[in-house]
Amino acid sequence: MTEPNGSALPKPEPGEPRTGLGTTLHAARPRLQEPPESRGRTTIADGVVEKIAGIAAGEVPGIHALGGGFVRTMGAMRDRVPGGHTSAGRGVKVEVGEKQTAIDLQVVVEYGVSITDLAAEVRENVIATVERMTGLEVVEVNIAVNDVHLPDEDTQEVREDRLQ
Repeated sequence: MTEPNGSALPKPEPGEPRTGLGTTLHAARPRLQEPPESRGRTTIADGVVEKIAGIAAGEVPGIHALGGGFVRTMGAMRDRVPGGHTSAGRGVKVEVGEKQTAIDLQVVVEYGVSITDLAAEVRENVIATVERMTGLEVVEVNIAVNDVHLPDEDTQEVREDRLQ
């Protein structure tokens, strides 16, 4: 058998890599591909957006609690059951589409706080947080103020806890 004679093969240019057989390696051309965000689908459950919105609303100073009277009562009972935990989505209802979401909040505000200013701050924080975390466009945030928390109500709640 004879060995291949490298004289018949084209000579590589200076700086090109060589292989044992005298052939030249060429870098593979990058294929045009779809961007990563378009390769597949991401779905976000309503409960996820509810929790994010609930936490974002609760971060605003002047919000005492989320939820109406009945929702708060049931939540308080659930919190006292061993193994129960506080729901961050309490008082929040959402509708989630493929690219957009609408959010309804029920809140209790602290006495003395400007409700219109507070509502604007809550909207701003909820929209920014939900859009940043989910990529969904928040088309509306509706806020229903169900109650005003008075300073003397704290002492009544403490007394009720001691009696039980």
